[in-house]
Amino acid sequence: MPAPELSAAEKTASLIHALWERNLPQLRERLDLLDQAAAQAKTGTLGDDTRIEAAAIAHKLAGSLGMFGYKDGTTIARDLEILFNEAKASNMAAQAPTLTTNLRTTLSLN
Repeated sequence: MPAPELSAAEKTASLIHALWERNLPQLRERLDLLDQAAAQAKTGTLGDDTRIEAAAIAHKLAGSLGMFGYKDGTTIARDLEILFNEAKASNMAAQAPTLTTNLRTTLSLN
C-alpha cells in the first residue's frame, strides 16, 4: 500500500520545520550575542558596536520568528531591538537581561 500523499499544509509545515532545524546553530549564536549584550548592559560595559549589532540581530529575529510560529518571540525580539536602539543605559540594564531570558524561554532554547 503506497504512503498517503501529504497535504499542502503538511508539506509546508515539514519544510518550515526543516528550515528551523537547519538554522538553529545560527539562531543560537544570535541568542548568545544578545545574552552577552544584555549582560554587558547590566554591568554598564556595553559598547556601541555591540549594542548596534545586538539591535540588528534583534531586528532580524523580529522579522523571522513569526514565520516559524513564534509570535511571542517576534514581540520580544522587537522589544529588544527598540531597547538596543534607544541607547539608554538605565533601560537596557533593567530590561535586556529579562527580555533575552524570555526570548530563549519562548523559543524553548534555554
